[in-house]
Parts: sequence; structure tokens; C-alpha cells
Amino acid sequence: MGDRTGKGMAAFMTATVLLSGLFGYGGTYLANRLHDQVMVAPSKHEDDNALTASENNIDSPFTLQLSTKAVHDKALTIPEIAAMNGDSVVEITTETVTTGGRMGQFVSEGAGSGVIIRSNGYIVTNNHVISGANKITVRLKSGETYDASLVGRDVKTDLAVIKINETDLPTAIMGSSSQLVVGELAVAIGNPLGQLGGTVTEGIISALDRDIVIDGESMKLLQTSAAINPGNSGGGLFNQYGELIGIVNAKSSGSGIEGLGFAIPIDTAKVVIDQIISYGYVQGRVDLGLTLIDINDSRTALMYRVSKTGVYVLKAEKNNGFKSGDRIISVNDTAITSSRDVKDIIDSLGMGKTVKFTIERNRQTLVLNVTLEQATH
Repeated sequence: MGDRTGKGMAAFMTATVLLSGLFGYGGTYLANRLHDQVMVAPSKHEDDNALTASENNIDSPFTLQLSTKAVHDKALTIPEIAAMNGDSVVEITTETVTTGGRMGQFVSEGAGSGVIIRSNGYIVTNNHVISGANKITVRLKSGETYDASLVGRDVKTDLAVIKINETDLPTAIMGSSSQLVVGELAVAIGNPLGQLGGTVTEGIISALDRDIVIDGESMKLLQTSAAINPGNSGGGLFNQYGELIGIVNAKSSGSGIEGLGFAIPIDTAKVVIDQIISYGYVQGRVDLGLTLIDINDSRTALMYRVSKTGVYVLKAEKNNGFKSGDRIISVNDTAITSSRDVKDIIDSLGMGKTVKFTIERNRQTLVLNVTLEQATH
């Protein structure tokens, strides 16, 4: 009896060990299969089919987020990102002829950066880099220089496209800014100070969709901690896979301010770039032909020789009744407190609408009825 009991106990122990090993192996196998399912998911680029939870039997949103980040090739090192994209980022210099009173005509120079987006010479940069330029020169990393022509520009997004007569140029690979997450690597390549072409700086994506107002235009921008300086404007911001995910366009400056750079998301830029290349401008934009300025204090009012604060017309480029020095009181009977108020109302109306402007000119109140026209720049 004791011998039989001992044999039974031994068999039970052996079975337990075998089952434990079997389930342990099965659990490990299952875990590895689930891991592989996430890590080797099909590529999720714009032109591919979207990855869905049902296709991969994954229910967790967090796991889905991991799968979208794991679909690219392996993350690159910063030197690899620099080597991959250095040749596609160019230096831009401009010359602007200005007429100024007793000084007559004089030439001012500017500098910025650009990114080659098509191998036949199309380059994206910032509108503020080339605005008003009489001559635009592009210098490749190889040292070769070219005269560039302006294809078109868009004030609202601060983007412009220029072109040089060359083929077989290295181009940046477009990424998707919609897939970015705060904290991931960001690498900027550009021409800081207009003298240091090919400079590479690194940081992280600090924030998404920052509402920033630049030259009176409200923009949703990426924020990065990568070092950005004057001359970086128009350069590229790249992700950890070496893909172009933003066009650098601004830096917050001031005493003690560092690590606050901004870039136009590439998903915004793609649409604008395609429109500019196809038409020379972005269709559907409204152009008042006005350069507006906000005068918010008595010191600024004194500088511009006006007696009141408010929104003023600095320059009137169209024959629509406005004159330099007009103060805008209201638009369609809505009181105006900033140039952004004017832009927001105009953008909400669209082309072909007639808008009522109440203005003050030489201490007299006037009403101007202006029909909104298509912007061609």
C-alpha cells in the first residue's frame, strides 16, 4: 500500500512539473506572439491602409499607439539622421532693394534655410525669408550656388516655394506630424545666423498644436527644444526615423529664454506646398491688400504720429478705398480691438462677400464697403 502510494505521489509530481513547463512555455510563446504582432505590424504611412484594432486583435489604445510608432524602420542615431538629410537642406540668401528718402536706393541682405522637396529643384522655405526679395540665391551643401525663382508664397502659413534649375537633387522624406507624441526626438538642420549652413541641433517635441501669432497671423505650430536661431527659418525638423515633420519658422526670444523653437507641421505644409506648385498660390485665401498694425500704447502711438491706440492701416496695396493711416473701428458693425479680429472676421466670410468697414481718417468717421478678392500670394 505504501509502495503504491509512493508511486502515485511520484507520478503526480512528475505530471505537475510537466504541466507547469508546458503552460510556462505556452505563456512565453503567447506573449512573444503578441509582442511580434505589435512590433512587426504593417507600415502605416499615409498611402498605406490604416492599421485597425480588429485586424490585429488588439483592443488596447495604448498598444495601438505603440504599433503605429513601431511600424517604421528602427530609430536612427542623430549622426544617421544628419547624414540622411544634410544634403537636402540648403542655405538661402536674399537681396532686397529699398528706396529710403535721402539715402536713395540701398540693398539689404537676408538669410535663411530651405528644404529640397522635389528632385527637379523645388525647395520649401518660409515666406518671411524671401518676402520682398529682388534676388534669391540657394547654396547646396556641396557648395554649388544657384539663382532661384519664386514659385509662390502663402502669408497665412508663412510658407513659400522657390525653384532652382537643377535635377537629380537629394530630397527630404516626408513624414506625418499627426503621429508625433510629446517627448520624442526632434532634430533641426539649418543655417543659423546665415553663416553656419548644415548646423544640426537636437531636442524633443515639447508640445503639439501651439497657438502662436506671428506677424498678425495665428498659427498652430509644433514646439521643440532643439536650438533654433535666426537663419534656421525655413529649415527642416526631422523625427527619429529621419522623416521631415516640420518646417522651422520661429523662435521665442528675450532675456533668459532658451529652448523655445517652433515649426510648421508637415501635414499643414504638404497641402500648401502642393497648391503653390500647382497654382502659384493657395486657392480660397482672401486678400484685403492691407498691412495692419496694432498700436496699444501711447509710446507706440507717438512713434507712428497718431493720437489714439487701435488697429491702423500701415500699407494699402489695393485700390479699395483704404489709405495708410486709417484706423479701423469696426468690421460689419463688430468692434475691432486687434488686427487678429479683422483677420478672423474676413477669414470666416470668404471670397465674393461685401464687407462694411467703419474707419477713422483725419478725425472723420467713414464707411467703406469692400468686396473680398482671391489672394494670389
